[in-house]
Amino acid sequence: MRLWRKFAIGSAAGVILAGAVFFALDAADRAFPPPLKKADLVSAEVLDADGQLLRAFATSEGRWRLKTTVADVDPQFLRMLIAYEDQRFYDHSGVDPWALGRASLQFISNGRIVSGASTLSMQVARLIEPRAERTLSAKLRQLARAVQIERRLSKEQILDLYLTHAPYGGNLEGVRAASLAYFGKEPRRLTVAEAALLVALPQLPERRRPDRNLKAAQEARKRVLDRVAVAEAVGDGEAERAEAVPVPPRRMQLPALAAHVAEAARRKEPDVIKHQTTLKKQVQQGLESVARAAAMKLGPKLSLAMVMADAQTGAIVGEVGSADYFDASRSGWIDMTRVNRSPGSTLKPFIYGLAFEQGLVSQETIIEDRPADFFGYRPRNFDMSYQGDVTVREALQLSLNVPAVKLLDAVGPSRLMVRFRRAEVRPVLPPNETPGLAIGLGGVGMTLKDLVQLYTALANRGQPARLGDGVTGTPGKIDGEPLLEPVAVWNVADILSGVIPPAGAPQRGIAYKTGTSYGYRDAWSVGYDGRYVLGVWVGRPDNSAVPGLTGYGTAAPILFEGFAKSGIATTPLPRPPAGAVRIAQSDLPISQRRFAVNASGLLVASGREPAPAIVYPPEGAHIDLGASGGDLSPLMLKLQGGRAPFRWLANGKPLPDLSRRRTQQWLPDGGGYSKLTVIDSAGRAASVGVFID
Repeated sequence: MRLWRKFAIGSAAGVILAGAVFFALDAADRAFPPPLKKADLVSAEVLDADGQLLRAFATSEGRWRLKTTVADVDPQFLRMLIAYEDQRFYDHSGVDPWALGRASLQFISNGRIVSGASTLSMQVARLIEPRAERTLSAKLRQLARAVQIERRLSKEQILDLYLTHAPYGGNLEGVRAASLAYFGKEPRRLTVAEAALLVALPQLPERRRPDRNLKAAQEARKRVLDRVAVAEAVGDGEAERAEAVPVPPRRMQLPALAAHVAEAARRKEPDVIKHQTTLKKQVQQGLESVARAAAMKLGPKLSLAMVMADAQTGAIVGEVGSADYFDASRSGWIDMTRVNRSPGSTLKPFIYGLAFEQGLVSQETIIEDRPADFFGYRPRNFDMSYQGDVTVREALQLSLNVPAVKLLDAVGPSRLMVRFRRAEVRPVLPPNETPGLAIGLGGVGMTLKDLVQLYTALANRGQPARLGDGVTGTPGKIDGEPLLEPVAVWNVADILSGVIPPAGAPQRGIAYKTGTSYGYRDAWSVGYDGRYVLGVWVGRPDNSAVPGLTGYGTAAPILFEGFAKSGIATTPLPRPPAGAVRIAQSDLPISQRRFAVNASGLLVASGREPAPAIVYPPEGAHIDLGASGGDLSPLMLKLQGGRAPFRWLANGKPLPDLSRRRTQQWLPDGGGYSKLTVIDSAGRAASVGVFID
């Protein structure tokens, strides 16, 4: 009985002591947790629309440490890693007693360390809390940390930490950074030879760096492949074949694409680790290679910019802000896709589109290209020569200035600016100036991004798309009225698709327009197929003149090369909509056979009276008639041209009486948007949309 009592008391004391030790260890574990938050410090990444790496940024310590998970690496690599480093990884709780016992016996028997006992959990503990000393106390601390880590994380999470932090020489950390640096690819698909090298390097990363000590790297890889467990993991004969594969002798640069977009993303969201963009890696690589090659031909101090967008979604799929971000001689750090410059003749297609839409001309209408004076404004052609009588089609293809200004004078510069606003593009005018005829030849400021946004309407049946900024901005379709009617858009595309490509460039089924700003400061080329728009700008960032710089000779070859190297298959231009057809000049109505202007500035055709044109109110005008303060005042309507009598309609409803006068009064029912239309006795009509305030 006494013996039983002593045993019971001893057992109780043991339980109490064990419980006390457990609670003490648990309290210590809680009081001194492993620094897992510190392990979250990784490189920021900029990704393309499909999640592919465009560019990575080094950590504040200057290390390339890319976040890596089990899902990011080849499963075969994981099998080889566990077979070589920690075969009982899934069975132990941070410390492998069998490995500890084996290592201790070998040390006692040989008087030196023959094999290690570090588990992957212990290695993770060392990686996230590195210590310079290699003492017994440091090893015991590592053992304790491994147990703490196992209590907090799953096996997969522990592997994630190892894959992210394992050292690979120099400032490379983690399997992804090493795979990109040594093999130029993500580690999702690795050969046996590649996987074996990545398993071998972390043990002695500086001594085994392939770019510094190729022989040591080969021997380390061989040791991995010779391990029986590894050979069983990779399959019969694979290890022998892998040993014959050369080890890469050089370290490659990590992806560094889309420098300007990447920098913009980091400025907007500096605390975000992964920045998603709308870019496509293949497209971006192609455009940047074209930009580098073009810069070598352009010579010093010249830069270039490119924007490629999906006209249906508005997504920017490729963007090059300069020829070389790090080239100070070209001011490469300046993102020239966002700088306002004179667009030259690239706005002419929209002038012609308005003229087609209003029925002023057809493609085969004859228009004069001769010296003209528009109240003191005397436009001249680029080559200082004149072609005489040409068709409208020829005038746009040859980018003749005088015909373009004549048409702009007829449709109205303000109306053109209103159409630009439908695409959410607002060109910059000189201070204190209203829209004038000079805008047709580039007399406004516009960015390359804005120009591409305008051209999305030409590639998308008149409906423009919002491009966003490639990072956080949301691209998409712009609601509201189209920039141009589909028939007018087709006429423009039909003409521009017939422009001869630059010398040496293949015909790719695209429509394109070039432009050169005044004084040879900017060269432009914008092209599109049925889906994508590509815009190119060439010039000096300081806005200096560059003799010989032209849109056709300088920018257009880059445009065609950009389409070719983008990797995107050409989408056919849209089919003609209902009513779209190219009519021979002899079959045109008399009013469209020749475009001319009489002494009063009114449009005339073959001696007949001009078509009616509403001169007040102008298109898109906001008119204050006191809508918010009570009774409305009547609005005076004015027109030019046409044959009396005239019928006015407001929002589709005819006003009470026919009128032979060219002025009329209209009293709105209330505020808001209204459509005003006038029809002359010949059945010709003109309309404007206004806002009553």
